[in-house]
Amino acid sequence: MATETVFSARGWQVPAFETALSGPRAHPYVLVIPVINEGERIRGQLRRIRDANLAIDVVVADGGSTDGSLDAGFIATVPVRAVLRKTGPGRLSAQLRMAYAWALDEGYRGIVTIDGNGKDGVEAVATFCRRLDEGFDYVQGSRYRPGGQAENTPLERTIGNRLIHAPLMSLAGRHRFSDTTNGFRAYSRRYLLDPRVAPFRDLFQRYELLFYLTVRAGQLGYRVTEVPVRRSYPAGEAAPTKIAGWQGKFAILREAFDAALGRFAP
Repeated sequence: MATETVFSARGWQVPAFETALSGPRAHPYVLVIPVINEGERIRGQLRRIRDANLAIDVVVADGGSTDGSLDAGFIATVPVRAVLRKTGPGRLSAQLRMAYAWALDEGYRGIVTIDGNGKDGVEAVATFCRRLDEGFDYVQGSRYRPGGQAENTPLERTIGNRLIHAPLMSLAGRHRFSDTTNGFRAYSRRYLLDPRVAPFRDLFQRYELLFYLTVRAGQLGYRVTEVPVRRSYPAGEAAPTKIAGWQGKFAILREAFDAALGRFAP
């Protein structure tokens, strides 16, 4: 409750949440992992993060999982500093607002975000931290950059990303991007705290915040870059995703166009 009072005093709109904290801040950057019912995928990912011995704190932003994948017994075996459990309304953008607000309140210099469905190569986290150290404010992961890997990516996603989404975000964000649907990215503290950005607003509920933060950085003259990453879809299986059907895909495009047209600017 104390944290929520702090957020309200700052004028931040953040969904209600519960915090299960396991230790103090140990690194300047934090890795935020949004999840909901990812089962063995998130468990395997957290084990890979443990085995990689990454110099970053780890926070799981749980949207309300009911599958037991984040039970206390398992969390005690992996390097997770905190599990934030959203109890208020909203979907992915609400989870991210919750986690980003908490991380900034904890004093982190920057935030790296990676999806919790196990598709991303965790070894790239160190590269994101280096780019933040170099003074970049928005770092986008790209499977299409030299050195990146796109494994078993569904054709419709490749077409939508490369021919529609990335060109649109590049034009609006004044920087050439190649993989703007990729949730593997990083933000500096100063970018997220800029009142001209104002990410802590209830209008960000689904995927809007991701697209808005992509275009807003370049518009405001912040330092922007891309880094190569590996994104692997399971071969011969349905793609792990929360975007269901054509209605969900069109909603994603609408949110991207809204961001490009400046409809989320404060």
